[in-house]
Amino acid sequence: MRRRNLAPNKKICGFMTKGKREGATEAELGFLKEIIRMLPAAVTVLDEAGDFLLVNDTAAAQLGMQGEQLAPDLNQRRAACLQALQDGRPVVAEEFLNDGDARQVLLTTHRPVRIADRNLLISASTDITGQKTFEDQLFRSAYYDELTGLPSRRVIEHRANALLKNDGAGRFALAFLDIDNFKHINDYYGHSVGDALLVEIAKRLSRDLRESDILSRISGDEFLLLLHPVVSDLEVAEFMQAALKRLSAPFFIDGSEVFASVSAGVSLYPDHGRSFELLRQNADIAMYRVKNEGKGAAAIFDAGMEREATARMKIEQSLRLAILEKRFCCAFQAKVDIRTQAVQGIEALVRLRDNDGVIQAPGSFVNLAVELGLIDDLTHLVLAEIVRSIDAINEMFGPEASISINVAASQAGNPEFMRSFAQALEETGFPKRFMIEVTEDAFVTKTRFQSEIVPMLRRIGVGISIDDFGIGYSSLSALADITADEIKIDRSFITDIHKRPRSQGILRAIESLSEALGMTVIAEGLETFEELAYLQAATRIRYAQGYYFSRPVFLEELRSAAPRTSESRVSIAGRLPQQTRPTYSRAQGYRR
Repeated sequence: MRRRNLAPNKKICGFMTKGKREGATEAELGFLKEIIRMLPAAVTVLDEAGDFLLVNDTAAAQLGMQGEQLAPDLNQRRAACLQALQDGRPVVAEEFLNDGDARQVLLTTHRPVRIADRNLLISASTDITGQKTFEDQLFRSAYYDELTGLPSRRVIEHRANALLKNDGAGRFALAFLDIDNFKHINDYYGHSVGDALLVEIAKRLSRDLRESDILSRISGDEFLLLLHPVVSDLEVAEFMQAALKRLSAPFFIDGSEVFASVSAGVSLYPDHGRSFELLRQNADIAMYRVKNEGKGAAAIFDAGMEREATARMKIEQSLRLAILEKRFCCAFQAKVDIRTQAVQGIEALVRLRDNDGVIQAPGSFVNLAVELGLIDDLTHLVLAEIVRSIDAINEMFGPEASISINVAASQAGNPEFMRSFAQALEETGFPKRFMIEVTEDAFVTKTRFQSEIVPMLRRIGVGISIDDFGIGYSSLSALADITADEIKIDRSFITDIHKRPRSQGILRAIESLSEALGMTVIAEGLETFEELAYLQAATRIRYAQGYYFSRPVFLEELRSAAPRTSESRVSIAGRLPQQTRPTYSRAQGYRR
């Protein structure tokens, strides 16, 4: 900013500049006092005797001064001012004033001056309570989790690094903990219950911790636990076992009885690493071993886990590359009318061609695709493959056969994905041919699938199928609230159905209720003639799917194995590769 030169004798704010005289009139001094009195900053002047020569209105209000009566805070100010005057140098300090439950923070500057052979102290204070409150909030958000009040990852990392720098600190353990199936809990009970569960789990995990231990929440459902000091692996294992056992008891939240478990992996310093990041990584690897072996337990890291993690990383990279290069194809398995042998529909089953051209079954990559967030891309690739092959599909199975596509439960509860997928189905030009297969938990959890997604699919004519019914959270009463066209009874009920009276009773109940609700029943996993004979003789079920009729086959195999036909609903007999059709004779029984 440009400075303006002031000429001698120029008046500034009613006072004469030094060029004219040194003194000031009584009126000018009164004007100066009025300015000081009205300043928003608190200003006081103290003499050597400890008397306040000046206290402006803001200072009087801050210090609670009533007339000539000195408030306790003013006496505290006097003591601080006398000390600053005695030291003889400027001081900047924070002051704290208490007003009931409220606490006021002042930033005060003390400056000693000498005027007319007198030592005086001029003090000016600014209220920074709001600023300090904001700073405290920033500090807590940076170093503490808002929901649980636990320290953040930054705090536990700082503590671990301090121990790592101190060679004499001894051994410590770092545990990585992850709540099992937390997304399902959120979907089923709602996010408010999920948040409350996180708080309660944090409380149970914090129980029995020493002052030198730290529990930290580092992400949505993940925690880090630092135990220091530790003597042995056994000590750590026993502590983790006791902590996880406390979590096995139900949580009562908002009228719901919630069960939860936690999987934990542990690494120890210096055995499993000499840096925080390596220790955390190895604890994470151990935790994933627990996840893969059944969840709800703890494991201490070992070198074998590292080899497994390396192999898993290679699979992840291979899967990402396969999606990028679109190295996926579809096999199709027929849904067959068990009385006429006609194909009612087909299910598209994704397969992966690896670098050597070998076909990989979905069990080796679908769950990983869900975990890595790649399942949406994979599902769109399946649809694209169907669209490219629609002429061959019509030729092999008939133009009226329905086409089923599997959608993961996580996708079914994601409106954003389902809107894009429904649009893609509509853009094929034949959306009414499609049947979306979802597992039953997509209906019974508190997602928007039933209320929002199903109507969207209905609008474009896409059918809904409940896959693997009977093995999840199903109950017969739940069927009354489900809007679906088809129920696929899980193969566990169909296998050896002719030998299992209890399964027969369950099958009849599902069949009757589904029939009353207008849903088609399909028996999955039909493999033997005896199973087929039972369904034909003892049930009204019309459709089945399984190796008895056909394994999942590629269109190329069907083209080479079957003649062309113009039938709209094709008989399965004679159209499958010979080695996939089972045979049965009275003398030899069932064989492939």
